[in-house]
Amino acid sequence: LQSAPGSIGQVREVAFKIFQDVKKRAMPALLIGHITKDGAIAGPKSLEHIVDTVIYFEGEKGHSYRILRTIKNRFGSTPEIGVFEMLPKGLVGVENPSDIFLSERPADSPGSIIVSNMEGSRPLLVEVQALVTSSSSIGMPRRMSAGFDHNRTSLLIAIMEKRLGLNLQGEDIFINIAGGLKISEPAVDMGVAAAIAGSFRNRSVDPHTVMIGEVGLTGEVRSVMQLEARLTEAERLGFKKCVVPHSIKEDRLLNKNSSLRLVPVKTLSEAFDAVF
Repeated sequence: LQSAPGSIGQVREVAFKIFQDVKKRAMPALLIGHITKDGAIAGPKSLEHIVDTVIYFEGEKGHSYRILRTIKNRFGSTPEIGVFEMLPKGLVGVENPSDIFLSERPADSPGSIIVSNMEGSRPLLVEVQALVTSSSSIGMPRRMSAGFDHNRTSLLIAIMEKRLGLNLQGEDIFINIAGGLKISEPAVDMGVAAAIAGSFRNRSVDPHTVMIGEVGLTGEVRSVMQLEARLTEAERLGFKKCVVPHSIKEDRLLNKNSSLRLVPVKTLSEAFDAVF
């Protein structure tokens, strides 16, 4: 091609030639590329259309864990993930990610809550940490979150101020998802809110408790998808109590010999009463 190396036309043509060749030979091919600052695949969009599967390799600086996340899968479900740990001998698959992410959790620490996050068909139990301190800046408290959506954090803070009467206006609030994970699904809302309230009130939650539920603008707790898989994972890891939306049918989710006790709640206020 009469174009500069790495140009859009050249990248598109080379990818198409590779596609034609592997089709003739009936063999798989792996294309490795860059992403933009926004997380999208760099280059022409036709690259994404040519391939059958798009997989992102993610990781945070300072953490040894890496996430292999499926964004597009022509022959299966998305988004699925694989969790790997970087060791001296190379990348090693983590068979029980929940065990790893919870292994260093401090006991009886205010602002620490366990939530259940679905990554494709895999439930992951992760720790949400919150720190609430008196703001040193007048009128402009700091609100920071690592691994959780900043806008969702602001929304939950506003709900707690309006519906529960918590005076958080003059507080610096920091949210962290332990292990360097990034979670975004609404099912962790109740846990994030409880972590903030626990740090603000300086009250800890029973370490054997999991919180699962979406929080609406009126402070109600809403149901979430794939609740049975989340509860099964929580029971497998030895948790004894799970705060869940009131609309669930306990007899359909757990067997009679289950050691996990479900606490159904209708509102965020009821959820706080159940754990604090």
